[in-house]
Amino acid sequence: MMPTLLVIDDEAPILHAFRRFFREPDFRLLTAPTAAEGLRLAAQHKPDAVVLDLQLPDLSGKEVFRRLREADARVPVVFMTGHGTAQSAIEAMKDGAYDYLLKPIGLSQVRDVLASALQISRLMRVPALLAGEVPPEDGDILIGRSAAMQEVYKAIGRVATQDLTVLIQGESGTGKELVARAVYQNSRRASKPLLTINCAAIPEPLLESELFGHEKGAFTGADRQRIGKFEQTRGGTLFLDEVGDMTPLTQAKVLRVLQEQRFERVGGNETIQTDVRVIAASNRDLAKMAEGGQFRADLYYRLSGFAIALPPLRERGDDLPLLVEYFLKCFSKEMGKEVSLATAEVLELLCRYPWPGNVRELQSVLRQSLLRARGSVLLPEFLPSGLLGCEEGGAAARAGRGAGSAAIDSPTLDRFIDKRLQEGTGQLYAEFQAETERYLISRVMRHTGGNQLQAALLLGIQRGKLRSKLRALGLPTARSAWSKADTSRPSFPP
Repeated sequence: MMPTLLVIDDEAPILHAFRRFFREPDFRLLTAPTAAEGLRLAAQHKPDAVVLDLQLPDLSGKEVFRRLREADARVPVVFMTGHGTAQSAIEAMKDGAYDYLLKPIGLSQVRDVLASALQISRLMRVPALLAGEVPPEDGDILIGRSAAMQEVYKAIGRVATQDLTVLIQGESGTGKELVARAVYQNSRRASKPLLTINCAAIPEPLLESELFGHEKGAFTGADRQRIGKFEQTRGGTLFLDEVGDMTPLTQAKVLRVLQEQRFERVGGNETIQTDVRVIAASNRDLAKMAEGGQFRADLYYRLSGFAIALPPLRERGDDLPLLVEYFLKCFSKEMGKEVSLATAEVLELLCRYPWPGNVRELQSVLRQSLLRARGSVLLPEFLPSGLLGCEEGGAAARAGRGAGSAAIDSPTLDRFIDKRLQEGTGQLYAEFQAETERYLISRVMRHTGGNQLQAALLLGIQRGKLRSKLRALGLPTARSAWSKADTSRPSFPP
């Protein structure tokens, strides 16, 4: 669904810039030059995010923020401010504002902040679990009737209202974020904010600041105070994804917050009291990591006060046809296709495939297939050649397609595997996955000339997830790094 963005600012050039760069069909934009008009539009249209100037002619931005929070504390509010009033914006963040932008505002900066804010808004508002109801044809929800998924639903129901720390464990692509959303949406804190942090996607020197904030001058480049997520989310829920990637120092500080709900900002002496429920997730075996000294045992015991094990797709019985039906409806609508049915041969091929990338890989395969599809039925010939060529699922399809569909030769990957085997690695699966992921994302980014939105659509992942992967894999995020075609970089007026 098209997100609704409300901008409240009395400067005509600012409003004009937003109207120019945030248009349908990507956004539904509402603008207001006064606080009164902005509050009226917010009450009438229930925006997904709000951009708010601190200085308005009829009311202060902080007072508008207070009233917006009273109406719905889940709506992310991004402040815009001049250099002279940055401290006021920082104070607002202590009260739960999502972020603040200093004028003049660069287009890329405001787009990134709003993309993140709208994603958070969607996570809070779009139901992740609709038990006994017909799934909608948009949005990500938990789908499955297998015995393994029934256990997951029961676990969510048992823990959601208990205000306990929850640890969700499962392979990459199984839907850990959806389980976290379901726990949050059925909790007593569902009317309060939810914020997320991917611990694997943020460099360690920045992760501590993201979580706990920092004081001005705490380190090189700390030119102003920063409010961390544990302070910003006071009263709400914080989702720590890939928690197994935190360093021992950060683990120790997180443990203290879980035990005492207190912490200090980086470089600060003031002890800050908070009230945050933590939901953590990891695709790594934290119990084995704790036994091997790679993860603090006391933090593991604290996080796993209640643990939910999410099964891989290959262990979910007859759920795959349900997922295929649902995703075909979603993606067909999204891509302007009319494919609503997969043939029995397609379902047989998909059921035989081992799905190392789980539900996320299934989504990607179906998106790629729909790009090739013609007509209203998904046929085997539309499936990616790599899936058709796998030993477990593609022999019949290869025979039917003739001699023109030879298996893909991959000498580079063979050399990589041989080298790591000779070196005696103990992490070959993760290393191979990272190597192939780096290769795939690099190829797609070159194909799109560095356009992250187009690349994310082709890969079948969210743009924010793509940016996280680019950083984690050490790949460039700037468009000019992938293409010589330069684009103008307009800025919002000061």
